[in-house]
Amino acid sequence: MTTPLAAKIAREYGTPCAVIDMERVERNIARIQVACDTAGVANRPHIKTHKSPLLAQMQVAAGARGITCQKIGEAEVMAEAGIDDILISYNLIGEEKMARLAALQAKANMTVAADNSTVIAGLPQAAAASGRPLSVVVECDTGRKRAGVETPAEAIALAREIAGSKGLQFGGFMLYPTETGWTVAQKFFDEALAGVRAHGLDATMVSTGGSPNLKNLGKLKGATEHRPGTYIYNDRMQVAAGVAEWDDCALNIYSTVVSRAGPDRGILDAGSKTLTSDPGGGLDGYGLILEHPEAKIARFAEEHGFLDLARSNTRPVVGDVVRIVPNHVCVVVNMMDEVVMVRGDEIVGVLPVAARGKLR
Repeated sequence: MTTPLAAKIAREYGTPCAVIDMERVERNIARIQVACDTAGVANRPHIKTHKSPLLAQMQVAAGARGITCQKIGEAEVMAEAGIDDILISYNLIGEEKMARLAALQAKANMTVAADNSTVIAGLPQAAAASGRPLSVVVECDTGRKRAGVETPAEAIALAREIAGSKGLQFGGFMLYPTETGWTVAQKFFDEALAGVRAHGLDATMVSTGGSPNLKNLGKLKGATEHRPGTYIYNDRMQVAAGVAEWDDCALNIYSTVVSRAGPDRGILDAGSKTLTSDPGGGLDGYGLILEHPEAKIARFAEEHGFLDLARSNTRPVVGDVVRIVPNHVCVVVNMMDEVVMVRGDEIVGVLPVAARGKLR
């Protein structure tokens, strides 16, 4: 069954279409800001989820200390919009990136992350070109096995290297503990902090991360801030992680059923180019259809979503417009040039995804 709003969206914008409920967006922003304030840590939201200067400005206006970006291109878009406290949580390498970082540092207060000497060796070039010191935090791995030094001794050594580099300031530590690894993270941090203090340094920024870790907010003694991203929209992964409810999911993909070639199957006009092939950490299917929650989006072609309706008590008909909660909303948003904003049953405008596609 197609809701009146879904019919209006399909008529005015076509499907598939990414739609955000601004009332839920505002509620999510407010809820997590209160949670950070209550836990005594600053909120530094990661904009990789929404990639929108307008939404970043809303987060800052609600009380966020600054923002987190993963790429220089994202940070450039945000700085151009007036955001002036930005952490780039990624190793930056190469003269081209140093020139762009210098230009950013000239207009915003920048902090960058590093987990090796090669990255640190290049950063003084950006600091010198900008004409002011650049803050650098050491990224620490406490079990996720992505980027980050693996031992407190390595973290201490890099902190000293940063402090000894012309134009650089040691800013502190950046961590992304696993959801169950906060005891390990605390031990790592305590050893690293004691080590840098023994050398006359201190960590003014201690940044923890992740929307799935919102249930652990404030657990790291000494943390100064947290970097949640997905919370502004939420998705199936956040619901599965226990940090969001379905009513907190602010972005839906509106998609039309274009075929029902068999009683237990059907085709959506949203395929891998819309919902992406991200399995969401082992979720069953590629999105939740709100009107038919027992239905399964079983597989994709580029423009086809293959429906398995065998378990569904209700079944859509050709022409129905359904609403889908994606598995992983961050990668879905990056496929879109714009999203449609709604309040209740009213369309209120179109929001450009201004920082999408910034691969570097």
